Amino acid sequence: SYARRENSDCPIFFFGRPLTPNSSFSTCCGLISMPIISPPRWQISPGGNGGLEHVLPERTILINASGARWGDLRTRVLSAAVLAPAVLLCIWWGGLPYALMMLCASLGLAWEWVALCGADPPGSPGLMVLISIAAGACCAVLGQAPIGLLMLAVGTILTAVAARLADPPAHWRALAAGVPYIGVAVIALIWLREDIGTGLANILFLLALVWASDIGAYLIGRVLGGPKLAPTVSPGKTWSGALGGLFAAVAVAVFVTSIQRESASFWRVAGIAAMLGVVSQSGDLLESLIKRHFGVKDSSQLIPGHGGLLDRLDALLIAAPFAALLALMAGRGVSLWQ
Repeated sequence: SYARRENSDCPIFFFGRPLTPNSSFSTCCGLISMPIISPPRWQISPGGNGGLEHVLPERTILINASGARWGDLRTRVLSAAVLAPAVLLCIWWGGLPYALMMLCASLGLAWEWVALCGADPPGSPGLMVLISIAAGACCAVLGQAPIGLLMLAVGTILTAVAARLADPPAHWRALAAGVPYIGVAVIALIWLREDIGTGLANILFLLALVWASDIGAYLIGRVLGGPKLAPTVSPGKTWSGALGGLFAAVAVAVFVTSIQRESASFWRVAGIAAMLGVVSQSGDLLESLIKRHFGVKDSSQLIPGHGGLLDRLDALLIAAPFAALLALMAGRGVSLWQ
């Protein structure tokens, strides 16, 4: 920058710093020496020329945005590293360990749902939700999945009536909807696993697809970003994440089936994986819509980095009934991808 002293023929040169008297000319001010070719002082210390406040906030914003983007990744990975082996062990073992795991999961899901709806879990309407889902799960464990579904239907009606008659009235529609929303998925997972021939393979195949879709959507969405998938429902989800999750589900399905003894058509495997991937992501969006309706971010803080059981199993709650329907159409003893 350049400036000229008032009523003087001598130009005063300054470069964003206080004017310094020149040793050669008493009437002039300017830089005593040529500027050193180095990073400007204001970039490295607060004593510079006043430009610090224009740079640090921008750098801070960028750093904070990057940290916020991946801030929960470590916690999510640690939680998954603890829970996944226990879950997989129960699935592999089957029988009583798997049944107990499913019963505990169903009660935890029901409890979170009742709390999400603003009702008291030990209260009459909330207790009806827990009893209905637990009764359906017990019937499925005993090999009576159709009776379990009937128990869910009866429980849905009784929950709606109890919620309407409660004082004050609870969210009876939401409470009643939670019975089939959770109960059908629990019964489907129990029914799938009890198939002696392909139960284990079908459950692992389903979980691999759901987990791959979730992880792929999370990573690709965080890296690429881009247009929002459903900004009014879940502002954090992007189209790039949805497509990344879908690609990950198909890729994992093709890999899993390629190492199996049974041959399978590539296009059939890809089609089933894509369908289940879309369904699982729809379940994620549905849970986001439900939480937005009730004005909460997470269903609970049970699982660090993930939220609650409903947050962690939202995709599986929708994908499991569809997988059970595919298995029912294919017949017992037939793999989902066959």
